Amino acid sequence: MNRAFSRKKDKTWMHTPEALSKHYIPYNAKFLGSTEVEQPKGTEVVRDAVRKLKFARHIKKSEGQKIPKVELQISIYGVKILEPKTKEVQHNCQLHRISFCADDKTDKRIFTFICKDSESNKHLCYVFDSEKCAEEITLTIGQAFDLAYRKFLESGGKDVETRKQIAGLQKRSSRNSRCWIQDLETENMELKNKVQDLENRLRITQVSTSPAGSVMPKSPSTDIFDMIPFSPVSHQSPISTRNGTQPPPVPSRSAEIKRDLFGAEPFDPFNCGAGDFPPDIQSKLDEMQRQRWRGSKWD
Repeated sequence: MNRAFSRKKDKTWMHTPEALSKHYIPYNAKFLGSTEVEQPKGTEVVRDAVRKLKFARHIKKSEGQKIPKVELQISIYGVKILEPKTKEVQHNCQLHRISFCADDKTDKRIFTFICKDSESNKHLCYVFDSEKCAEEITLTIGQAFDLAYRKFLESGGKDVETRKQIAGLQKRSSRNSRCWIQDLETENMELKNKVQDLENRLRITQVSTSPAGSVMPKSPSTDIFDMIPFSPVSHQSPISTRNGTQPPPVPSRSAEIKRDLFGAEPFDPFNCGAGDFPPDIQSKLDEMQRQRWRGSKWD
């Protein structure tokens, strides 16, 4: 970390190492806000940020808005910005992400630090107003850096590496969880589409087939009088009419009784015997037969 203040090598720090390593040092201040900066360090960089935020605060103050008060908790792990009453953490600036810290020499109430945002990776300059403790807060942050660096050297860099590995694992775990949920949603949508396709195919099959699954027989065609055309084998295979009733059986030709208009059997001289004629006709036929026999005898 670069600091705009200087201290002698033999000057002792204000707080005990245990206070910053095992606990934290609290301070109260007014929070002017934060703004993005292009560089991670530099006195001119923070000076421009201070001017910008002061101007914004003057406008809000003219509108009746007060500068919010916050509580700073400084330790070897970073600087936390909390709401004083509810203790709600508004910002958690980890120490290894703070790249610059300085108090304003022209305005003893102002102190700032630049921190790299963990999500956007942008450098943000945080500006605070403290009437009595601006320089002390800056020195406390410097002492936290000094203790953290010593702890890093004593552990051989293991603590920092472990923290980086844990942070990386947490990011990968969160990313993998999101990917896993997206995969499940995609697979669920594909299954829904397959089920819908199967239902459509089954509906088409049911329309073209009978309920039992067999193909419905094709009804025979009829003429204009709704009569089924004659077929030589129609008497062997019964066919239902349109109203679903069975047609009466067709009698055989030998069993039919032929009669004329008056109910008498028609005469067939080629298919009858002598006893089939009436008596008067039979006598005339016999007489004609005898005369024919006599004529052939005299000849």
